Amino acid sequence: MASMADLIRKKRDGGVLSKEEICTFIRCITDGTMEECQTGAMLMAIWQKGMVQEEIQTLTREMMSSGEVMSWPKEWAGLVVDKHSTGGVGDKVSLVLAPALAACGCKVPMISGRGLAHTGGTLDKLESIPGFSVRQSTAEIHEMLRSVGCCIVGQTEVLVPADRILYARRDITSTVDSLPLIAGSIISKKGAESLYALVLDVKFGRAALYKDMDSARELAQLLVGVGKGLGMRTAAVLSRMDAVIGQCVGNSLEVIESLETLKGKGPADLMELVTTLGGVLLQMTGMASDESEGRKRILDAVIGGAALDKFQAMMEAQGVANETTLRLCSAHADYHSILRRSHYQMELETLVDGVVVDVCGLTLAEIVNELGAGRSSAEGLINHSVGAELLVMLGQRVRKGESWLRLHYEDLAPSADQISRLQSALVVEDCGKYVVEALVVEVLLP
Repeated sequence: MASMADLIRKKRDGGVLSKEEICTFIRCITDGTMEECQTGAMLMAIWQKGMVQEEIQTLTREMMSSGEVMSWPKEWAGLVVDKHSTGGVGDKVSLVLAPALAACGCKVPMISGRGLAHTGGTLDKLESIPGFSVRQSTAEIHEMLRSVGCCIVGQTEVLVPADRILYARRDITSTVDSLPLIAGSIISKKGAESLYALVLDVKFGRAALYKDMDSARELAQLLVGVGKGLGMRTAAVLSRMDAVIGQCVGNSLEVIESLETLKGKGPADLMELVTTLGGVLLQMTGMASDESEGRKRILDAVIGGAALDKFQAMMEAQGVANETTLRLCSAHADYHSILRRSHYQMELETLVDGVVVDVCGLTLAEIVNELGAGRSSAEGLINHSVGAELLVMLGQRVRKGESWLRLHYEDLAPSADQISRLQSALVVEDCGKYVVEALVVEVLLP
């Protein structure tokens, strides 16, 4: 039997690892018998030499099988679905999509993550709601899917333990951007959910992991193929990520915008993503004849209030008091009587007359995170009240001195440099003409 050093050497020299060799690698990772330096060496070898499709498929399957694989009642066959986003600015899609899918009859065991760097985390947003618990056992997840139809939770201790270890090692070995390791991490967790159908929102642009569409399409095609190899119906949506999804960035502010969306008053770009992703899932499950019908069903669930009812039920199932959910879901909610409001607000004004042709979402996210809304390490603390509200929209004509951004901050006040960077994020042109680009560029079906 080859030693771990032999396996590292083989991959370092460009060899293709066998199924047995990959199985040995994952088993040694999971049981703790592999030295940290060897783990780092193998990850770097994979990053440098890559993997062929068969290797990636085996890696993903072995990671998935390193812990518990969920199982569901037979009567849920064809109904269990989820989505994954590669991360963006103001990306609150899950908060609207999960209850909308549940309202359409799906079962949605949405296992989400926390924010890191400039991308916000779904779990962090939900934890700005007093009492909301993202820590749920497998039995509790089953019960929530039975009674509500959806839940949004963190990764359990027994789900894909190999990924938890490898993800931490990837972060400190600069191998986070390896396509085989990205595919293994994303799809192994979704495979452990035993999904019938999965849709991936693969973003590209200035505020995305991948800056150009070709790179995003390469990742999307890989993820679709690996998901299909695990028996999941898998589709991908390529979407632009340059500005901000919606008008708000920051945890509690994004919860407020999500609730407004569930009350039928959401921004058009957010609703486009929700209906597109949901429509694709409903089409794959057979609950809609095509994507267009699926989009309409999702839209009706949101506009008609059924999705809001599911969100309220989900909050209560995950620990939020009934009185709190009633107040949050009421037609004229006083959100800040429940959700923490920052001590200070500052409004920035436009410097010239003209048309808003661009807002750099990456800059907004970076500064909001610097002020306390995000974390630089997985264990870091965040301030849920810190964030920013866009007061203008792309294509809007503005006058000099008009407020365009409301910044929410606390003890850490924005510096002159940060304010200057924020002002540079807004592009206003005197004779500018804003060209509307499609948010969703391509849909890759299984």
